[in-house]
Amino acid sequence: MSLVSQSHLKAAPAGLIKLLFLSVAAVSTIILSGCASKPLVNNTARYAAAPDFYTVRSGDTLSGIAGRYGLSYISVAEMNDIASPYRIYVGQSIRLKNSASRRAASTQAMTQTAPIQRQTIPLPQNAPVAPAVAAPAAAAPVISSNTQSTNLRWVKPSAGAVIARFNLANNIKGTRYGGNVGDPILAAADGQVVYAADGLKEYGNLILLKHINGYITAYAHNSKMIVKSGENVQAGQKIAEMGSSGTSSTMLEFQVRLDGKPINPETVLPVN
Repeated sequence: MSLVSQSHLKAAPAGLIKLLFLSVAAVSTIILSGCASKPLVNNTARYAAAPDFYTVRSGDTLSGIAGRYGLSYISVAEMNDIASPYRIYVGQSIRLKNSASRRAASTQAMTQTAPIQRQTIPLPQNAPVAPAVAAPAAAAPVISSNTQSTNLRWVKPSAGAVIARFNLANNIKGTRYGGNVGDPILAAADGQVVYAADGLKEYGNLILLKHINGYITAYAHNSKMIVKSGENVQAGQKIAEMGSSGTSSTMLEFQVRLDGKPINPETVLPVN
């Protein structure tokens, strides 16, 4: 959710559709679990104490994880917005303990951060600072006031030139930006990292962010990934560096999904 192998305008493969369609879409080559089955008969003497979050490992299923801690896999699925057939993937962070309100807690975690300033882009700890010579590419992002995405502030994920635009007829599910290796890739909105790995080789180093209001964004072909799965990020925060992993050209493949369906990123991103 190869994207581009020989030309910038080549259609992205259908794998990315599946990647984003199931809310935190599954990547086939990073070992998808099957449909959740009924949990095993509970044996209270063997239950382990449930942590707040659990990171999915190879061979895990949702029902197996829930059964390990004496939980209902249906309840765990609801806490994590995992729809039937309850697919999960390696590296996914799953909440096992429900606070007063999962969605309220998630929203609070993302909104308690400091407001984004037009002239200051917050960077994660230990992230390399862009050199002074890269000033044009690291210019402060423009914040969108698009009413379609109320409660989300959007910024452009790259300062590079657009080399391919959203076009479902040509199977292009997002916007492609050109640039140089090492150019900063920014989080397009406040959210949580739900995937940061290279499990699907033709996409290279891929990052998926989950946002409130049903939005998911994807960032492919990075040369370097700065954030890890489970981290909360802010709009405009540097999350990766542009590269050509999984493709023959230096670029960023950026996609936006709303309730599992691809939308044109230009409908939510700010206009120059």
